[in-house]
Amino acid sequence: MAGSGGIGSGATRGSAFEGEVPALAAPPVPVPVPCSVPAGDYRAPSWLPGRHAQTLWPALLAPRPRLAWRRERWDAPDGDFVDLDWAVPPPGTARRPARPLLALFHGLEGSSDSPYARVLMAEALTRGLDGVVIHFRGCSGTPNRLPRAYHSGDSDEADWVLSRLAARPAEDGGRPGPLLAAGVSLGGNVLLKWLGERGEAADFVAAAVAVSPPQDLHAGAIALSRGFNRLYTENFLRTLRSKSLAMLERHPGLFDPRRVAASRDFFDFDEHVTAPLHGFAGAIDYWTRSSCRQYLGGVSVPTLVINALNDPFLPPTALASPAEVSTAVRLEYPAQGGHVGFLTGRPPGRLDWLARRVFDHFDDVLGTAAVRGPER
Repeated sequence: MAGSGGIGSGATRGSAFEGEVPALAAPPVPVPVPCSVPAGDYRAPSWLPGRHAQTLWPALLAPRPRLAWRRERWDAPDGDFVDLDWAVPPPGTARRPARPLLALFHGLEGSSDSPYARVLMAEALTRGLDGVVIHFRGCSGTPNRLPRAYHSGDSDEADWVLSRLAARPAEDGGRPGPLLAAGVSLGGNVLLKWLGERGEAADFVAAAVAVSPPQDLHAGAIALSRGFNRLYTENFLRTLRSKSLAMLERHPGLFDPRRVAASRDFFDFDEHVTAPLHGFAGAIDYWTRSSCRQYLGGVSVPTLVINALNDPFLPPTALASPAEVSTAVRLEYPAQGGHVGFLTGRPPGRLDWLARRVFDHFDDVLGTAAVRGPER
């Protein structure tokens, strides 16, 4: 099913993490923080110090907008399905023709109810755009049909969904507006991998943004294995274990239920569930082949990548440098912000900085009139 990382301890993991790991996943010499990358204008509020507070408060306590959703279920080519939640504009909202569509890939165990999803979709509606959250399989509240789930490198699924969205007819019979894509955390990794793999073939997407993508999954695995970070891991695994055991009841024999129930880190889970379900040789193979960092040189679509240097899920030494990315990629590494945090204002804070930065990028690519609309 996937993780932005994970690790364990013991004999099996020990050999994997002490010398049998590909160079991408564990460089033998630590690389410096890419100081030449712009930090942007994000500043964390003084009352919210530290990476963990900047990660947890926005996710749990910050106010989020209320939205109505219209669910649409698509049958997948393999016989499974994905659920998409379309943000419903408030009654009386002016709807302009050829309006852009923002398609969002959520993070690990996220959904349209995630704070960042609500904030980005609300901003899209305010600007007169359409917005849709693409649920990874099993994340919409309904178990998927097939003995598979989702993972950090699932770029084929992204290709199918985005291609279908790009081919959507306009409501007025005219030409549909530009397709914009955003991905958060795991969803950001999937999106960047897809962009890099497809290159110019992905140009039907006009612009893209990835927020807090785990650029190097193995480095993220190590980070999430230590100290306070184990609480994040357990929070993710609680639902992942439950979903996996439920899948095993529908499809007996997929994996050993005892190993699933006993998994306490992402190495265990990805080794015994994610990898065999999705055709990887093991956790290390999965992380190595799925990390988006190695694909950033192939991106053709104008893309913004935002990673906070104090993200507890990923050390700054695992982030790509400008020399590793194509000229279409803009890296932005704020000093603070946590993992998908970026809170501003007085308590309880606001989540508006991320929405503004995302849409500023779209403004830069498409022009203000295209993204903001004449009413703004």
